[in-house]
Amino acid sequence: MSRRLVAALACRNTGSRLYGKPMQNLEKGCTILEHIIAAIRATPEIDDIVLGISEGIDNMNFIGVAKALGVGYILGDEKDVLWRLVQCGRAARATDVFRVTTECPFPAWELVADVWQRHLAHGNDITVTEFMPEGMCFEIYSLDALEKSHEQGDDADRSEYCSAYARRCHDQFRIEVVSPPASWRRLDLRVTVDNPEDLALCRHVYRALKHKAPRIPAGDVIAFLDAHPDVTALAAPFVKSDALWGHLVTP
Repeated sequence: MSRRLVAALACRNTGSRLYGKPMQNLEKGCTILEHIIAAIRATPEIDDIVLGISEGIDNMNFIGVAKALGVGYILGDEKDVLWRLVQCGRAARATDVFRVTTECPFPAWELVADVWQRHLAHGNDITVTEFMPEGMCFEIYSLDALEKSHEQGDDADRSEYCSAYARRCHDQFRIEVVSPPASWRRLDLRVTVDNPEDLALCRHVYRALKHKAPRIPAGDVIAFLDAHPDVTALAAPFVKSDALWGHLVTP
């Protein structure tokens, strides 16, 4: 059976700390979501893109984005993010789903080819990256693994923490955690947008490195932050130095 990897991008605007995170501009004329879609389109391992749009009037602008950019979309329950990912996969006839969140403009795109090959060669249900700055990691699931997680998990597992069931019940899946190059193992840094300060930081990064867009190299992002401690300090209060999948890695 030919494998088909589809990017499922969960989208909603409501948020207590920063409204409309995927639609925030990195610069005028380039939203976070548009930047992510451009990067995915420059990643040959990913065959298609589907937006998993939350129901509700606040989120209807994402339909316009999908139509303007020529990507698919589904509408689904706001709280059941996991089911939206399943719906995205089914809509595009995916065997496997590539997951990044739509407030993370700088995933480590350089690792996608290797992670996808490991996923296939090792017969994994789930293959993930770990130990990089928050916002750089990504996950690949078989569609079956997402469906199993939804069926067997509880409401909390189906929320925005949609990897929770697989992380807790990891013995039910074949999971591989891929570590990055040593210089990228930086849990002290953060490049995800959840607060206004995060957005300011990501705008600084984008302005400095947009000549390398859309797949801005992870090493360049880290080097920029190390060279600009004043920028890094913007998000320092929000850094979470935990590794979600770290408990599955042998020390």
